Amino acid sequence: MESLIQTISVYAIPVLFAITLHEAAHGYVARMFGDSTAYLAGRVTLNPIKHIDLVGTIIVPIAILLVAKLAGGAGFLFGWAKPVPVSFGNLRRPKQDMIWVAAAGPGANLFMAIVWAVFLKVQGSIGLDEQFFAEMAKAGIFVNIGLMALNLLPVPPLDGGRIAVGLLPDRLAYQFSRLEPYGLFIVLFLLATNTLQYFLIPFYRVGLAVVEFFI
Repeated sequence: MESLIQTISVYAIPVLFAITLHEAAHGYVARMFGDSTAYLAGRVTLNPIKHIDLVGTIIVPIAILLVAKLAGGAGFLFGWAKPVPVSFGNLRRPKQDMIWVAAAGPGANLFMAIVWAVFLKVQGSIGLDEQFFAEMAKAGIFVNIGLMALNLLPVPPLDGGRIAVGLLPDRLAYQFSRLEPYGLFIVLFLLATNTLQYFLIPFYRVGLAVVEFFI
């Protein structure tokens, strides 16, 4: 139990801000392109309370950490926050602008992974030998890259699915978007069959490569 509490304390801040900034970024970019729905709802904010989902932000990540500890291995840590409301019809160019709104979330996670990596490097360069902060920085890197990779999966309603809808020709985009009601079940099926990781590895490797470039 003590080990689990230590793990939760290390991951708490990285997970909380990874999910919070991901959602806030969607709302911020949506406002830039003409949709103020999220802004008017008070969701373009770094206040975590505005974004926390009891199940997705707290219960699911803790449950994954608990199962991983009991199994003696490492689980794929993920979670979610309250979805930021976006009225795509309010965007100046809905189909094209949707790409940027969707990409903002994973982009925010990649940026945060870089920030955590720089923080880790600075600790080493100034000789700050504090294990807790080093572990937190490492958690921040891998949580954010993992969340980025998961959301870039081209399955609607994930961000990668919305990006794909924006890039595809209209007819194909419409047909592809009809998968949205089944997107969660597709992800759960991939997770249950232990094949999700194979689809995420390319995105994960790209994220790590970008982080390594900056440090």
